[in-house]
This record gives sequence, C-alpha cells and structure tokens, in this order.
Amino acid sequence: MDQEFSSRVLENAVTELSRLPGIGRKTALRLALHLLRREEKDVTALGEALISLRKDICYCRQCHNISEDELCAICASPARDHRTLCVVENVKDVMSIENTGQYNGVYHVLGGLISPMDGIGPDSLEIASLVKRVAAGDIDEVILALSSTMEGDTTNFYIYRRLGDYDIRLTQLARGMSVGNEIEYTDEVTLGRSLLNRVPFGDSFKQ
Repeated sequence: MDQEFSSRVLENAVTELSRLPGIGRKTALRLALHLLRREEKDVTALGEALISLRKDICYCRQCHNISEDELCAICASPARDHRTLCVVENVKDVMSIENTGQYNGVYHVLGGLISPMDGIGPDSLEIASLVKRVAAGDIDEVILALSSTMEGDTTNFYIYRRLGDYDIRLTQLARGMSVGNEIEYTDEVTLGRSLLNRVPFGDSFKQ
C-alpha cells in the first residue's frame, strides 16, 4: 500500500528521489525528511550542485568521457600518451583505471556492452567512432579493458574483428581479473597488474 502524505511538496520530493537507482520509496522518505532537518543553505547547495551536474557536464567529443569542455582533461593533456588507446565500457571504468596510477594513455568510452538480450547492438555503442579514431592512423595500441563477462567478451571479439585490418597492436587485460568480474568492482592492485601485464588479444583464441 502506498504511503499517504500530508504534504504534496513532501510527496513530490519522495517521488523524485525514488526515481534514483537503488532508492525505494521508504528510503526516499528518509532522505527527504533528513533534508528537511538540514539548514536551508545546505539543501540549496545540494540542489545547485545537482542542477550544475546536469547543465554543465557534457561528453568529450573524442573519447566520450564526462567533461566540462569539448575535450576532457585527459584528451587535452599533452602529458598523456595519445598513441595508446584504452577501450572501456563506461565512465566509472575510466575512474577505476586512473586510480591505479598505472596508465598514461588515453581512453575510448563505449557507453555499454553488446547485449542482444537487452537489445543493445554494436550500433548502440561508440564503436564506429572507435574505428574512425584508429583509421586516422594516430594509434599504435588499442587495449581492450572490458569486463570478463559474456557481454564483455562478445564486445571484445566484435571490436577485434572490426580493427583486424589496421596496423595496430591489439591487447587485452591479463586474466588476473577473475572471469565474470566487472572492472568497477575489481580492486586497484589487481586491475593495475592486469593492465601492466596485458596480452595480445589474439592469444585468447590459442589453445
């Protein structure tokens, strides 16, 4: 049975908070009541931060990482190795790899993984733009840093087929990561070692 509210304003706040992932209506109510107990300036600061997040954050035109400018800080940095390209599923994976301190190249964020069961095909992801970056001839190595799941392996193989005709080194993370693991839940030490000990992607087909 739905909770009945004495205040339409409170009900609206609970409804909006419950739209967040992992937040049910009971949790949303606790959050809303907590905000009511905070100083008005604190709640205003939270609201302004959320509005700014939506209005001022965009996606890098080159790698599709989140950014406040046309190019993200990583793509714009002359200190990065722009000839080494790490392909990841999402922005959280960029953060995870950056936290290892073991990588100095640039990234390409796919925005997901191929999953026919969920209606996600290659055209739904940033694969065409990846091929375009490689075809420009400015990339020496592409690192496939996707999760060790069925969807990740399917996406790896598809990219391998698409990039097979280009003169690049195509590698993947070493299997220090357990099969079935997602990048964002892998500890930094294991992820860093997997990155440093990456292997040619074609080796995964050898018996």
